[in-house]
Amino acid sequence: MENGSSSINLRVISGLSEIDRSAWDRCANPPGTDFNPFLSWDFLEALERAGCATARTGWAPRHLVAGGESGEIWGVVPCYLKSHSQGEYVFDYGWADAFERAGGRYYPKIQVSVPFTPATGRRLLVAPGAEAEARRQILAAGIAEVTRLHDASSAHVTFLPEAEASELEDVGYLVRTDQQFHWTNKGYETFDDFLGDLSSRKRKGIRKERREALEDGIEVEWVRGSDLTEAHWDAFFEFYMDTGARKWGHPYLNRKFFSLIGERMADQIVLILARRAGCYVAGALNFIGSETLYGRYWGCIEEHPCLHFELCYYQAIDYALAHGLTRVEAGAQGPHKLARGYVPVTTYSAHLIAEPRFRRAVADYLASERRHVELENRILAEHTPFRKGEA
Repeated sequence: MENGSSSINLRVISGLSEIDRSAWDRCANPPGTDFNPFLSWDFLEALERAGCATARTGWAPRHLVAGGESGEIWGVVPCYLKSHSQGEYVFDYGWADAFERAGGRYYPKIQVSVPFTPATGRRLLVAPGAEAEARRQILAAGIAEVTRLHDASSAHVTFLPEAEASELEDVGYLVRTDQQFHWTNKGYETFDDFLGDLSSRKRKGIRKERREALEDGIEVEWVRGSDLTEAHWDAFFEFYMDTGARKWGHPYLNRKFFSLIGERMADQIVLILARRAGCYVAGALNFIGSETLYGRYWGCIEEHPCLHFELCYYQAIDYALAHGLTRVEAGAQGPHKLARGYVPVTTYSAHLIAEPRFRRAVADYLASERRHVELENRILAEHTPFRKGEA
């Protein structure tokens, strides 16, 4: 796609290999912004190179690239032509079913997101500055044009910041909300400092869970950087496949992907592994941002009481405290995280629906859903484990 303007060039590329790594990253993670590992060229291109996010898997890359006459690139959007709704974590299966029952064709659709990754981050990727808002508007219009050119029913921008969602709402997108549970460091230096903010009953409960998790001779390791080896990835991939097969039927990622990110992103990864009798039995994969630890995948080959809570939630807090990170995002859904100090936060997505009657129906549904999410978050916030006045 070429924009006819004398000063703006918009084009679509069918893979990250078609754009220079540094050009993408200057837009995705510019200096002075919160580094998000999932927006990096290394992560997104690894998904493509490994065969996880491709046309064959229903994630055909259609990334939007914007620049000027002189060839400099000032904006990019991670964009995919989708033939299904899997791996998104913002569920629109009901929309697809309703539209097709009414005689429409829901797929293909355009998905603006990081595949298989329910972590909030910028989606209209431009460097900060005086022109940033105007450039985001150009990218938003570009998404609409990509949707039209591919005869897609809709475009879906998921897990974006509230400010970007508001900007897209101003140009005709419908805003949807949902819920995740995050842990925030409120000035704690140690795990005991964090526990000190909890009610006595919850504090005792967490301490008991941590003791039970390490019974049966369980030892925990943090593995990062040059210490990560293919043997570690072999072990973790076994955990991932076991859990993924039970949860989704068909795991989204393959073994090659883990080797690629291990080569490219070792300093942005920490594997939290449990060992028993000299063998790894469980593990959790985390990515490291400049302020946030992102918990992504967990798995095990032995069942041990509370080990999931220990590796995914408590060890993540320990790691964040030890490395000066202010937040832990432990993935999608999971009200069970509430009792462990992870509190509800609102997540946002924005949806461009082409067919007017379908758009009205979706808008009515989203208005009701937003009220429900807001009410549920308020209720859950009243039931955190924190002592009154500390929540």
